[in-house]
Amino acid sequence: MIITVASGKGGTGKTTVAVNLALATDAKLYDCDVEEPNANIFIKANLQKIEDVFLMNPSFDLNKCTFCKKCAEFCAYNAIAVLPSDILFFPELCSGCGGCKIVCEHDAITEGKKKIGEIYHGKNEVEIYQGILNIGEARAVPIITKLKSYVNKQNTSILDAPPGNGCPAIEAMHGADFVILVTEPTPFGLHDLKIAINIVRKLEIPFGVIINRYGIGDEGVEKYCKEDGIEILMKIPYSRKIAELYSAGIPFVKEMKEWKRNFIEMYEAIK
Repeated sequence: MIITVASGKGGTGKTTVAVNLALATDAKLYDCDVEEPNANIFIKANLQKIEDVFLMNPSFDLNKCTFCKKCAEFCAYNAIAVLPSDILFFPELCSGCGGCKIVCEHDAITEGKKKIGEIYHGKNEVEIYQGILNIGEARAVPIITKLKSYVNKQNTSILDAPPGNGCPAIEAMHGADFVILVTEPTPFGLHDLKIAINIVRKLEIPFGVIINRYGIGDEGVEKYCKEDGIEILMKIPYSRKIAELYSAGIPFVKEMKEWKRNFIEMYEAIK
């Protein structure tokens, strides 16, 4: 079973939920927030690199090229500019789709590759996989896709999605059996939660909501979920003890046993 823990915005407690759920259920944890992976701060596994991740980058043979501009016309990201007797290529704009090679009728483009990130693996109390995007790179989706290739559907896997509602978050949700949307009881939390809900519904994945830092803000999230028939799976209170444990890098299910039971009960309900 694959459960993706996502959020419409950053800072809602998504990683907190993913880590505590993985520890409570002894599930494998996949940190898909490849731009700022931080789940291992709480797992404290000795991570080892297991794979480099590459993106296809075209290589141009000017001896074969007729400068017909078909490659540049195809490229939706303007990574290729064709001059009368030269080609300018901007690798930071390239999506790695390989379409330029396909449309070239003169076999003037070959597949090169560019390293954009790495995959790590380790185990402490639970097994954790982590992707990390190289500094300065813009394409997080290929790292997430490669990270997901290590997911074993025979086991319970918890995917900690990137924050927000962009392509990286959608890639982390895609293929999941269930999505947990973590939000906060604020107008901003509700606004971005609505966007995330629309995405999950378009993906046709069952989902539920967790309200973190419950007790601050307003009742807008609860009211919206009730009116729209959305199940609230859990309410995690605005708690000094939870905050202190978080600041010390300690998942609160380790110190607050009642919460371990709560996460297990929620997991059983999701199943």
